[in-house]
Order: sequence, then C-alpha cells, then structure tokens
Amino acid sequence: MAQLVKLVDYVSRYENDLSRYPTQFIRLKRYQWNRIRNQWEHGVDLFENQPEEQEDVREENKWYSQLFKKWRKHRDEELEEEETTGGEDEGAETDLAFQAAIDERPNSMEKLKNSYKDQLFQFQLKWASSTLYDRSRVDPKYFTDTLLKQLTLRLPDSFLLFYYPIVKVNKAPMELDVILLTPTACYCITVLEDERMAAYIGSSDRFWLKKIGEQEIKVLNPTIALNRMEKVAASFFKAANVEIPIKKLILSRNGYIDYPGTPYEVTTIDRKNYEQWIERLSNNPSPMKHTQFKAAQAILDHAQTTALSRLFDANEISEEQ
Repeated sequence: MAQLVKLVDYVSRYENDLSRYPTQFIRLKRYQWNRIRNQWEHGVDLFENQPEEQEDVREENKWYSQLFKKWRKHRDEELEEEETTGGEDEGAETDLAFQAAIDERPNSMEKLKNSYKDQLFQFQLKWASSTLYDRSRVDPKYFTDTLLKQLTLRLPDSFLLFYYPIVKVNKAPMELDVILLTPTACYCITVLEDERMAAYIGSSDRFWLKKIGEQEIKVLNPTIALNRMEKVAASFFKAANVEIPIKKLILSRNGYIDYPGTPYEVTTIDRKNYEQWIERLSNNPSPMKHTQFKAAQAILDHAQTTALSRLFDANEISEEQ
C-alpha cells in the first residue's frame, strides 16, 4: 500500500518526521492485519488483553494456545519497540490511532482483505490531514476518489505518494499534479479523466483535441503542466543534492490517448495499458531507499500547509456549546 505523504496542502504526519513514519506505518499495517486475520480465522482477537482469571482456560484450549503465545509475544515486542521510538501516541487523539475491526464476519479471506484495505485507506487520509497538534479540513471528495484509492491500495508500501500537492516556488503557491516516488525513480503524472471513453488526440500544439462520440472539444495540452511539474521537481532535487531519474506520464484510466510522435521522455498510459502498468509497479520488490527519502523531503521542504490547531478547534466547540 503506497504511503500518502502529502495531500494538497493538508498537514501531514510525514512532514513532522519523514524518517520515522514510513516504517511505523508498515509495522502498524502488518500488526493490525495479523490481528484481524487471526480474529477472523479463530473467532477471537488474539491480541486483545484477556482477564487474568481466564488464563488457565485459554491454555487448555490446545488448538490455539501455542498460537496465542506466539502472537502475545509478538504483540509485547511490538509495544516495546513502539515505546522506544519516543512515540507521540501517548495522550494523542483517538482519531490518530488505527484499530481494524470486523463489523460483520466476511465469508472469505478476499472479502476480509478488502474490508481491511478500506479501513486502512480511511486511516491513510487521517494521517495525511492531521497530526497530534494540528488538523486540516478534508474535502469529502477524497474519501471517494477512485484514482487516489487505487494508487494507495495497489502500489507497494515502499512507494511515497504526493497527490496534487501545493508547493511554494519563489514564495508563490503552485499546484502540482501527482508525484509518485518509487525507490528508484520519480514519476510526474498528469491525469486526463474528465469523461469516460473520451479519446484524446495529442500534438505539439498548445491544445489537444478531445473526442466524445461526435463531439470535439479543445483541451489544454497536458504536457505543459507535465513539463512545469518536472521542472519544479528537478529544481527541488538539485537544491537538495538529490540525484533521481524523473519520468513523465500522461494517465487516463477511462479514456484513450492517441499521441503521434510522442516525445521519448513522455509515456502515455490509457485504458488499454493501465492495468499492465499498475500491475508492473505493484510487483516492484525494491525496499525504500535513502535517495527516495531525500527526494521526498526536498518536496516537503517546499510544500504549503494549511491547518488549524486542535486546541483552537476544541475551544471553538466549547464556545458553541
């Protein structure tokens, strides 16, 4: 599951400590999945504290007693590791914690996975819009944004995602499109998804032609935004002494792109090859790299953030009451 590092101009946990939260997210994701999977398989939450007087009864249940011991040991090790990170979770708001749950028992492992992923996606949005002390107001559209959901859910944990981040260039705010940092490359992605089954006819002119049935509409050449995004990212990387290849993509999941004479540095991904493209990325086995972290930090250093203090929110609520 790709990690949502920055969503527009919302405050993000990753801004506070980029070296800590990616690995903490992976640990948390695995821990909660193991917990909920065992709860589904055995009908009991093996990670949940049980009353001490029930200890002997549990140990007599031979069919899972050894498994319980194993996961209890794993839980204690995880908690000990969390304490050594100087965790800020102590006293934190409950909405910053993630506790997967089974509301209705799924009848298959696949449905359980999908339910878990949906919960994890909602949690990702919280991490990408709040910290212990600050909170941004999230536009509801992001909770149902299918592209955002697919990129986060289908790509590996080692991928870092910037979704329409707003950055400062010469003190002026600039909205970029999608930036995906893999362990070995930076993908700058411009998206064309206004209408389903639209066909985009590309050229080197300022405008492309979009065809929807018999209707033809002029749209701004997406390479303009793409080249601008590449230039901005390259300037951030250069200032931070980061060397990472930048790849430019034009993406349309629900339409078709016909771009004769496509520049060699631009790749088009449309309805015909989107599944192959995302499947290929999802099978990337590379772990996170130091250069990747430096590249992400270089972007975060120029990111704009709009947020309210949680204390301010609390005072506001008290006054209303």
